[in-house]
Amino acid sequence: MKKIVLSLMVLIGAASCQEQQKIAFIDNGEIINDYQMKIDIEEKFKLQNDDFTKQRDSIARVYQMEMQSVQQRLSRLSPQKQQEESQVFSQKWQPIQQQMQMQQQQMEQMFNTEMDSVISKMNKFVEGYGKKNGYTFILGKNQAGSVVYGDEANDITDVVIKEINAEYSGKDSKTEEDSTEATTEK
Repeated sequence: MKKIVLSLMVLIGAASCQEQQKIAFIDNGEIINDYQMKIDIEEKFKLQNDDFTKQRDSIARVYQMEMQSVQQRLSRLSPQKQQEESQVFSQKWQPIQQQMQMQQQQMEQMFNTEMDSVISKMNKFVEGYGKKNGYTFILGKNQAGSVVYGDEANDITDVVIKEINAEYSGKDSKTEEDSTEATTEK
């Protein structure tokens, strides 16, 4: 009996000596959407896309006008000549269409590359934040359900958004945090 009580006390003592693990979670989507770097990249590509759209629309208007002219001219030609003229017209515009498609694909690829970089930087930041603040785990909450429920006290999304944006803009978030704490203590 004494051995069982002694074993139980040792187990309880060992369990109470174990360090409590610090675990939190973040809403990945919210951080990405509020990350200023992502917002800046989207704005940059929106401007590029607007310019591309204007260029494409301008070329489309020229194409339409020339097509109408060719169609009027074709109506007066023999069927064989109509086919030849149609081929010439198509061959003239094909490289332009291919160039526009290639330009659009390059823009999309550049956008995707930069967005991958944003996600990578966010992940590295969260990793560093976790190490700096003594977290054992920082879980990612998303629509796929990696964290279905978490106590709001363990949700550090807003803090991470504030700090990642401060780092991105070159501000010292620690100074801002200290001034906020000093204000709330008064």
